[in-house]
Amino acid sequence: MNLPTFDIYGVNTPCYVIEEKYLKQNAELLKSVSDITGCKILLAQKAFSMYETYPLLSLYLAGTAASGLYEARLGRERFGGETHVYSPAYKDEDIRELIKYADHFVFNSIGQYNKHRDIVKDKVCGIRVNPRYSTQSGHEIYDPCAKGSRLGQTIAAFEQEAEEYGLEGITGLHFHTLCEQNSDALKITAEEVERQFGRFLPHMKWINFGGGHHITKEGYDIDTLCKTIEHFKQKYSLTVYLEPGEAVALNAGFLIASVIDVISGKADGERDIAILDASAACHMPDVLEMPYRPVVLDDKMNAAGEPDEKAYSYTLAGDTCLAGDTIGAYSFDRPLKAGDRLAFCDMAIYTMCKNNTFNGMPLPSIYYNTDSGINIIKRFGYEDFLSRV
Repeated sequence: MNLPTFDIYGVNTPCYVIEEKYLKQNAELLKSVSDITGCKILLAQKAFSMYETYPLLSLYLAGTAASGLYEARLGRERFGGETHVYSPAYKDEDIRELIKYADHFVFNSIGQYNKHRDIVKDKVCGIRVNPRYSTQSGHEIYDPCAKGSRLGQTIAAFEQEAEEYGLEGITGLHFHTLCEQNSDALKITAEEVERQFGRFLPHMKWINFGGGHHITKEGYDIDTLCKTIEHFKQKYSLTVYLEPGEAVALNAGFLIASVIDVISGKADGERDIAILDASAACHMPDVLEMPYRPVVLDDKMNAAGEPDEKAYSYTLAGDTCLAGDTIGAYSFDRPLKAGDRLAFCDMAIYTMCKNNTFNGMPLPSIYYNTDSGINIIKRFGYEDFLSRV
């Protein structure tokens, strides 16, 4: 577990703090995979798009993956390298803008590519395919292989439209079916993609394994990842792309929060509640969406325990009107009081990309901690709230 290398009382809360040290460690590991296999690794900006870090990351990664116009423009203007874009559907006006920024287009179907082929005729184009082979459990909202998924063509639909429109101009296939998974899930999924779509691969130049690869997580099996990449390279002479988001910034950031008040639950036989200036609903929405329980550190850098594991137990909750705006129940070695600071771990990914100003909650400030010291990158105020409503 990574710990903050800065004074958590030396920042204004709530705030995100990105640690250059940990970000660089992740980037170096990803670069080693590229060096071993010759694959190209892209930053999936939907997970992490703090462009202040792009000069560093661009030294290690081949470019960016975007989910639409604004991310593609951000990747082109701030990161450089290759700019890939995928969307379940492209508006006509957006795709005319996108050709200014993206060099690789992934379409959701052959039919949709055919609709836009004249506009993107000078670009690298591919189709997202869906083997409908799920390796997930418990996170259906993040499972592209769930029944009725709109993300990518099944083999039946692909074959039908290949017969109808042909494959001229299509040079690659893309599949993205994983979420926070090890390479064993990639291996069996890739085998299923090959079983279903293998007869088309000799006619392609590249394949994109998508994201969801937890490459930088402790215990990840890099050897299996490399062997899977090498198989597609050697058998089909394909350039292989990966586009992780989480793996780039995994455990590289913290959300620092202050305790505003403690509500006693003893009279009702309930757990005490610590009200924070950080909100699950506003500042770490995946806590509610996934859902998951983040690791929490007290101001002595001791990890909080499960409820009743340590002497003092609390429900940590946000300062909004949403009844369910709770982060979870934790226990601590000593009682919490107003003014205490807590650090929520692994808060670089998806937080800044998905946060919101529900209830008029201020957005957390953003700090970047580098070898030269900790600097505030952005502070948000009323005008930022106003611009959203």
